[in-house]
Amino acid sequence: MNLVQPIRDKDTIEEIKDYLKEKNYRNYILFMLGINTGLRISDILRLRVRDVEGWYITIREKKTKKFKRIKITSDLKKDLRNYVKDKGKNEFLIKSREGKNKPITRGMAYIILQEVAQEFQLESIGTHSLRKTFGYWFYKQFKDVAALQKLFNHTDPKETLRYIGIEQDNLDDMMRRFNL
Repeated sequence: MNLVQPIRDKDTIEEIKDYLKEKNYRNYILFMLGINTGLRISDILRLRVRDVEGWYITIREKKTKKFKRIKITSDLKKDLRNYVKDKGKNEFLIKSREGKNKPITRGMAYIILQEVAQEFQLESIGTHSLRKTFGYWFYKQFKDVAALQKLFNHTDPKETLRYIGIEQDNLDDMMRRFNL
């Protein structure tokens, strides 16, 4: 299993948003949902229009089977409103072009993110990078590992810090300053 990383540069995130918005709005929405909700890709791909009509996304997580309620940020809400305006309530948000009403596969989501990674020369990027990017920047903004741990349904704060790459950042920083 490859270890994927969060996107640690805000300018790069903004450039990716601009790039995807222009290239493919569906893929832009996929990216925005991932970095603004912290949902796993398996849960994002199961979302339908009806799931994002209000200010909250309420789901039962595929992996844990636990219920989760996430407030939609105002910027994401604006993007979603624009995206779903002509779509049916039962339509999948991240809809495949194949089949009548099917979401893209996890494999296709990976391919989309690999194209982005190649375009922006990013290493160690995969579908989990969206969730990790959310966690990384949530932690950087609020420094509240307990809240992030709760959002991610992790059992230990150390697990959360390791997951979002903060632990590695700290080790890298120490090694940068280390001198013998």
